[in-house]
Amino acid sequence: MRKFIATAVLALTFALNASAQLPSVTLKDITGKTVRTDTLSNDGKPFIISFFATWCKPCNRELTAISEVYDEWREETGVKVIAVSIDQAQNINKVKPLVDNNGWEYDVLLDPNSDLKRALGIQMIPYVLIVDGKGNIVYKHNGYTDGAEVELIEKVRELQK
Repeated sequence: MRKFIATAVLALTFALNASAQLPSVTLKDITGKTVRTDTLSNDGKPFIISFFATWCKPCNRELTAISEVYDEWREETGVKVIAVSIDQAQNINKVKPLVDNNGWEYDVLLDPNSDLKRALGIQMIPYVLIVDGKGNIVYKHNGYTDGAEVELIEKVRELQK
């Protein structure tokens, strides 16, 4: 029984630490250009993917909070933020005005059919992933509370050690 428990704990630890790659889903960016998600990168540096919707107040608070420190983050770590809207097709025209009005300097992708959201098994937004410089998903978090962006940058800093 002890061997079984030890093996189960080791397997679980490995599973939790094993990093997954981004699935291959074809989306469009905010300008209409086609983007394959498995090719997203940041020149060998980490990047953050934040799933949001125009109607999601916590999502918008999170992206606004990140925006306030984004220049410092980029200067310090080179991190890039990619915001993925899950707004459905009938609301997709609200995404660009929201991004522009908030001055968000993120790459913005549109996932109107929730293809990427579904491929990653995401149930709720806001949802954030950190992808390391090799393309591995190394951190996942859902929900937002004020100050949660501090944990995000700490995780990015850890990747640089």
